[in-house]
Amino acid sequence: MRRLWLIFSQAVTVALAAVFVLATLKPQWLGGRPGSAPVQFSIIQAAPLPLDGASSPGSYAPAARRASPSVVSVMTSAAEGSASASDALRRHFGDPDGGGSAGTGSAVIVSPDGYLLTNNHVIDNAEQIEIGLADGRRVAAKVVGTDPDSDLAVLKVDLGGLPAITFGDADALQVGDIVLAIGNPFNVGQTVTSGIVSAVGRSGLGLNTFENFIQTDAAINPGNSGGALVDINGQLLGINTAIYSRSGGSMGIGFAIPVATARQVMEGLITEGVVTRGWIGVQPSDLTRDMAESFGLEVERGVLITGVLQDGPASAAGVQPGDVVVKVAGTPVMNTAQLLDAVAGLKPQTQAVLSVHRGRQQLELTVRVAQRPKARTARGSSGSGR
Repeated sequence: MRRLWLIFSQAVTVALAAVFVLATLKPQWLGGRPGSAPVQFSIIQAAPLPLDGASSPGSYAPAARRASPSVVSVMTSAAEGSASASDALRRHFGDPDGGGSAGTGSAVIVSPDGYLLTNNHVIDNAEQIEIGLADGRRVAAKVVGTDPDSDLAVLKVDLGGLPAITFGDADALQVGDIVLAIGNPFNVGQTVTSGIVSAVGRSGLGLNTFENFIQTDAAINPGNSGGALVDINGQLLGINTAIYSRSGGSMGIGFAIPVATARQVMEGLITEGVVTRGWIGVQPSDLTRDMAESFGLEVERGVLITGVLQDGPASAAGVQPGDVVVKVAGTPVMNTAQLLDAVAGLKPQTQAVLSVHRGRQQLELTVRVAQRPKARTARGSSGSGR
């Protein structure tokens, strides 16, 4: 019996060994069809390919895809002997390398029939302007109008059916909202950067006469000027304008002109050739507590009038140096920027009431608003008063 069990065990061992050899070298002999694939012992799971036009969760690709065709590059050449685009770059971007009479920037297509928005400093003193479209076409552009006070300009190209951008609502922006900056930095080609809104209503930077900037940490560099700041839906929120920088490169503090301001300027330039703003002819200064005490004023908030233009609207209304304006046409003003905006919003040749503190007196002075004189440069307009 023991002998039979030993023979049986050896037979089973030999049979298992044979099956193993056949399964490895000739699996089809064990019942598989000739030419069939060998047995797979491991499975690798591959991610499915995305559908055409789809993007990863959390991606900003849809916004970039929607807005990018509306952002174009701007190439300029300055007339011999005139200030070049590099001079404007130094004002808005520190001291970038480069120079010469050629400049680059960006612009945003705002209508299918060829109107574009950009910065005044991008095309200032340009003799020739060429637009580079996202589809590779290049076409000459002409200047429709400029507004140095806001550093905006409108261009026109003789093309139709262009991909115009959709305007968003910059007034609804909050600190922390995600934004994308699209432009042509350093002339390397169209680039999209992302960041958040760092602040709104920034003023007092000395860049423009009218300042109400959106501040962002999205990378903005030389060449981005005139490009688009958009939301996560690809809608236009502002025109990228300047950065705070010591080197000319992005340091995380960039500024854009809100779309509401840009639209107002654009419509004025297209329909009338100028932007109509109110003006009363005063030189204002922010009122500090120390100034209020030294002048013996009973008010601590408002705008101190340090100068009044002779024979100007404010002078005719009885405004005097040392007066503190606290309201313009019923709108409270607590700093120079607010006074400037309130006066600019008044319609020329209409009357408005200024609420003024003069020592211990409170006065209501009626002024006949004039039209603001056109500034010669983006930065040299403060001398004309408010």
